[in-house]
Amino acid sequence: MAAAVIEVAGLRKEYRRLRRPPVVALDGLDLSVPEGGVFGFLGPNGSGKTTTIRCLLALASPTSGDCRVLGVDSQHGLPQVIQRVGSLVETPGLFPAMSGRKNLALLGRIQGIGPATVQRTLERVGLAERADDAVRGYSLGMRQRLGIAVALLKDPQLLVLDEPANGLDPAGIKEVRDLLGALGAEGRTVFVSSHILSEVQQTCDRVAVLARGRCVVAGTVDDVLSSRRSRGLIVKVADLAKGQRALAEAGIAASVADDHLRVDLPPAQAEKVTRALVRKRLYLTELRPEEISLEAVFLELTGEPAEPA
Repeated sequence: MAAAVIEVAGLRKEYRRLRRPPVVALDGLDLSVPEGGVFGFLGPNGSGKTTTIRCLLALASPTSGDCRVLGVDSQHGLPQVIQRVGSLVETPGLFPAMSGRKNLALLGRIQGIGPATVQRTLERVGLAERADDAVRGYSLGMRQRLGIAVALLKDPQLLVLDEPANGLDPAGIKEVRDLLGALGAEGRTVFVSSHILSEVQQTCDRVAVLARGRCVVAGTVDDVLSSRRSRGLIVKVADLAKGQRALAEAGIAASVADDHLRVDLPPAQAEKVTRALVRKRLYLTELRPEEISLEAVFLELTGEPAEPA
């Protein structure tokens, strides 16, 4: 198994309030992020995603528990590995009157990074052609890509991004999605928080779902989906009404949905459907398990609807 680049154990974070009980943002969070690829950190708004990232980057102090980044305690040892970590937390701070190139050059100069690296980074995020335009003329998607470019200047081993597609239109979301997929394919680890599930399902190799400050499930996208049992079968026949009646006579509940029947039987009992239809001289054009989407799993685990893309 690949080495863990992020390790969180029993992480708890309370925000104290005057004369009122504290707000618990993280409640014993456990998390392990292996090296390489794109890791989706999912949860509804207010579930603790940003608080976790702030603890990992030593921008907030945990009430209790441990978090390690690239093998070091993030609260005390982060300076040892900070050159191997790039991050984008919330909205990137950019100078709108300056060009994208000048923004990167200014930040690069502080870190001892020269013009050649700035140019390579602009090319990497697809902004080379607009590099000398003022940032105020950039679309939201371009600004987010420029923010990711800031995080990439050091050519980090680990990239930590907090909601990089938040507030973007579909074109901007696709721009960021394609960029994250390409970065993960290079061998670096991209840790990205999000509540836009359709994007996570298309981009990420592994996911963890956060609810009320705890991790409720983690693994590859396929494993997370397969952990929730299929609830039925999708059946297609030429005459849906006749097919529904035939199944009902056999004691099999079915409902018409768009161009198919949804049958309340587990996939292992598909043979019952076939027999019931053949008796009435109805022949299948399609029979398959009902697919479970990441959105359905998210809703089941967190009790909250997913954010539409």
